[in-house]
Amino acid sequence: MALEIRQNLRLTQQLIMTQKLQQAIKLLQLTRMELLAEIHQALETNPVLEEQLSEERPAASPEEEAWEAARPQSAEEAETPEPLPDQEDGRSPLDDWDWEKYLQDQQFSAHLEEHEERELPSYENLNAQKTTLKSHLMWQLCMAGLDEEGELLGTLIIGNLDADGYLRATVEEIAQDSRTSPARVEEILKLIQGFDPPGVAARDLRECLLLQLTHLNLDQPLVRAIIENHLIHLGNRNYQAIARDLKVSLEDVAQAAEIIAALDPKPGRRFDAEDPAYITPDVYVYKVGEEYVCVLNEDGLPKLRVNSFYLESLRHPEKLSDSARSYIQKHLDNALWFIRSIHQRQKTLQRVAESIVRFQRDFLDHGLSHLKPLTLRQVAEDVQMHESTISRVTTGKYMHTPQGVLDMKYFFNSGINLGFGDQIASESVKEKIRQLVQSENPENPLSDQEIADLLRKEDVIIARRTVAKYRGMLGVLPSSKRKRPAPRGKSRAPSPS
Repeated sequence: MALEIRQNLRLTQQLIMTQKLQQAIKLLQLTRMELLAEIHQALETNPVLEEQLSEERPAASPEEEAWEAARPQSAEEAETPEPLPDQEDGRSPLDDWDWEKYLQDQQFSAHLEEHEERELPSYENLNAQKTTLKSHLMWQLCMAGLDEEGELLGTLIIGNLDADGYLRATVEEIAQDSRTSPARVEEILKLIQGFDPPGVAARDLRECLLLQLTHLNLDQPLVRAIIENHLIHLGNRNYQAIARDLKVSLEDVAQAAEIIAALDPKPGRRFDAEDPAYITPDVYVYKVGEEYVCVLNEDGLPKLRVNSFYLESLRHPEKLSDSARSYIQKHLDNALWFIRSIHQRQKTLQRVAESIVRFQRDFLDHGLSHLKPLTLRQVAEDVQMHESTISRVTTGKYMHTPQGVLDMKYFFNSGINLGFGDQIASESVKEKIRQLVQSENPENPLSDQEIADLLRKEDVIIARRTVAKYRGMLGVLPSSKRKRPAPRGKSRAPSPS
């Protein structure tokens, strides 16, 4: 078969994602803070786009104020001033006023105010300095009165601490870097381990807990023995193995475990904890009468418009060069599309929020137990949009509801079958599991199969593996690790059934 080159003309249809369409989709899935950053970037890069300021009365200029003060008053505005009372000799009291001293005082006062305003910084520009773990330890190191070598070693040790307060370098490595003996490094390390917070600069969990026992003066041999030799059994709540090895009762092991649980395994976390992230809702849901109303949160979002100067320039294209006219027209099209995309995003968010409120009205009225299973397809069919659009517009968005500030994705959850053919939301099932665990007997906790059986009695058909999955998502330990030994002289009570 011979190879040859041919030219064929074919007519096909193809979907192409234009740049403007990509921008509209991008704006749809942006969070509130990301949208604000995108708007500011557009204002900086597009000269045709500008922010529409709020309607405010412009401040009067100095010329206007002078004209207002000097203009003749009307008959209604004019008022006859009251004459000053004259003294007995016929002179006015103002004649005796020391005007020279008064002017000197005014000049000194004005100079003082100007000096104070220039020297004193604004309180809004002062930032509070956060105390970190390393700065707290460095302050104590400076107060220890060490020599130059000791301060250098202490700085190296503090610099090798992680966020939890543990030393992540060996004594030999620090001694090699500082060119000193390991014994000297160990001496400075013992000093730092006595600093606040208790347990800092430990090399492992065992040493951290033992340092805290020493700081609290808890001289209990059983607690120290458990920390030194049975931390694995303690983590697995295998109290029987600890009691059997140390030849003590289960009650003594439980009391020692409570003391150890009160210690802090991460002494540095209270210093270097991250700042809380505050959530600004995108939609507010209010109940007005018997109906719920969705209101978009547009506080802080600039209102955009097209600059009138460029619009006026396009009305007289003969005065512009071809390059200038092309430049203005290009940025004008981008500005109009950007404004239209933002309006479409807000409109879509409003429609989706109203649809979610219609589906989850019982949840808004009565709480988590009435949360219904909901999918993206149901909302998409309700608002006549595609599922991908619903997924994008609900990503990273929050709603302020009577039940609290919730992620919009929170309302979409799978369903668990009920005995009479209906369904219940998975979040409601998690809440039932959490309540069962809270009300269980700690001496005989419920297993996953027992929880599944109890839920079946409430017509919630769920498998044991599903219970284990939801229990893990709630951060609840297995029954073997939730079990606590019964106090001495008390029989174990049966689990609820």
